[in-house]
Amino acid sequence: MTTIPRGIRNHNPGNIDRTTERWQGMASDQSSDPRFVVFTDPKWGLRALAKVLLSYQRKYNLRTPAAIIGRWAPPVENDTGAYARQVAKALGVQPADRIDLQDARTLERILPAIVAHENGQQPYPEALIRQAVALALE
Repeated sequence: MTTIPRGIRNHNPGNIDRTTERWQGMASDQSSDPRFVVFTDPKWGLRALAKVLLSYQRKYNLRTPAAIIGRWAPPVENDTGAYARQVAKALGVQPADRIDLQDARTLERILPAIVAHENGQQPYPEALIRQAVALALE
């Protein structure tokens, strides 16, 4: 029997921690997961992931895969270096290269890389990723 990864099950493929933030598309019932946000549909979880990444560039001026993933997945819980290398490879850059997440195509390429790392799979079609990115960039 194959179990569905927590992030996929929660429609939160970035495994965004629950805080006081009220996300668009957040399920009214959050009782199924004590730590992570539960969304009503994957597009909302993907949009939230994109919004968080965009805030890293806007608020914190994080411009490289290494810096972005260093904040997203701190080394206390993750092999941040390996994670950043995987994301950079998916983007066709080096971990220390500058990227612009305001560019929809870059954002559309980084989301699946993070989803794959967080969940061990990336089940979402390109059209859904594009829709979530468009929602995030509105």
